[in-house]
Amino acid sequence: MDRTALKNPFALSIVALVVFMTLYMSTYIVDEKRQAIITSYGEYHRTASTAGLHFKIPFVEQINWVDKRILRVEMAQQEVTSTDQLRLEVDAFARFRVVDPIKMYRTVRTEENLTTQLRAILGSRLRNELGKRTFANLLSPERGQIMDNIQDSLNTEARKYGVEIVDVRIKRADLPKGTPLESAFDRMRTARQQEATSIQAEGQKQAQIIRAEADAQAAKIYADAYGKDPDFYDFYRAMQSYRTTFAKTADGETTQMILSPDSDYMRQFSGRR
Repeated sequence: MDRTALKNPFALSIVALVVFMTLYMSTYIVDEKRQAIITSYGEYHRTASTAGLHFKIPFVEQINWVDKRILRVEMAQQEVTSTDQLRLEVDAFARFRVVDPIKMYRTVRTEENLTTQLRAILGSRLRNELGKRTFANLLSPERGQIMDNIQDSLNTEARKYGVEIVDVRIKRADLPKGTPLESAFDRMRTARQQEATSIQAEGQKQAQIIRAEADAQAAKIYADAYGKDPDFYDFYRAMQSYRTTFAKTADGETTQMILSPDSDYMRQFSGRR
């Protein structure tokens, strides 16, 4: 290029624009939230995870962004059948992070494809796990164990894509509105009533056993006492009988008895042996 061309403002503008575009296409900035996978014609070259300004070869190297943060995948509402043949409408979600961006790129290429894949796996694992449970299990403390099982199962598949599952949660697991829901509540109510009746019957049985054992022990104590001092035992039992017989009734009345002065019943009362 001669001096005349360099003095041409239009030519200088073109040169400056070319230089600027070349520099612009040769640099990229990585922030704290993301990391960059550099590829060349679809083949992996390197990973840039340090925040700051980086360089690449224009038109030869391409950038694929991968988020470092914990991401969330929502599962569309699905219908699951429990072991007690109830149809449940379930909404769930999983939280995950990419721990191996190279593996993620080589298996699914983009985060969009990864989310689609994880959504399908989550739905499959959720149906498998809830299909082994009753509706009542989802309302009990066992629900936490169910979530752990789903997370472990989902993690097994997610590792194939360089992903770690952080958490799995069921937002909603309800019966469809209408007759099925009312029928389910009736069955649950009947089951709880039967369980309560069974517990009450068992309690009555145990009470009878305890009462019988107590009566037997009391009889043994009385028998032992009678064997040690028959006269005292006879006196003690007579005093108990007098207290019961001559006690006032609820309305304040006392029991009246007509007995002979030499009645055997009154012998302890009169001091006779």
